[in-house]
Amino acid sequence: MPDFPTLMLFAAAALVLTATPGPDMLLIASRSISQGRAAGFFTYGGIALGTYCHALAAAFGLSQLVMAVPAAYEAVRWAGCGYLLYLAYKTIRSEGAAFAPASTLQRLSAKRIFFAGLTTNLLNPKMALFVVALFPQFVNVQSGPIMVQMLIFATVLNGIGLIVNGAVIILGSKIRSRLASLRRFPKLPQYMLATVFTGLACRLALQTRN
Repeated sequence: MPDFPTLMLFAAAALVLTATPGPDMLLIASRSISQGRAAGFFTYGGIALGTYCHALAAAFGLSQLVMAVPAAYEAVRWAGCGYLLYLAYKTIRSEGAAFAPASTLQRLSAKRIFFAGLTTNLLNPKMALFVVALFPQFVNVQSGPIMVQMLIFATVLNGIGLIVNGAVIILGSKIRSRLASLRRFPKLPQYMLATVFTGLACRLALQTRN
């Protein structure tokens, strides 16, 4: 297990990186505003699970393979673009206003929201690159199995992410309550969320390996 100073140094790096606005935070915020606090936490849950998957993949060397083989990187990148555009389409096509107090709709869509967060994270090759670049800097072969250390670092990252993104979720839910009075724009939540998905797809399409 990593020693305490190593964990504190990693936690400091994780805090800076997590507090910097990025695609994950944008997705969580938009979900919270459009569909409420629960949707925001479900989204973060999927993203957190994705972080564990990337950590395990890095430990097994799969992430390095994706980074080393251009075709594999491009396949993951374009699959992510296609999935985000699909989510944008499905969001626009959904019926009803997300601001409406339809608790049954939220319960039925919880798994989909979680899966969307997970899949979006897994199909982001930059996340794999981040894990491969950062985590090994803190791994010490003298501190135990590398896989265990990678999972510990992923847990620290997710714990700090929960605090930071939890604040974003709470703020987003408060904004949602303010926007709930906009009855003249019932499709506004869907359009906002679809715009975020489309923007993330464009960002993923334009990003490069470097």
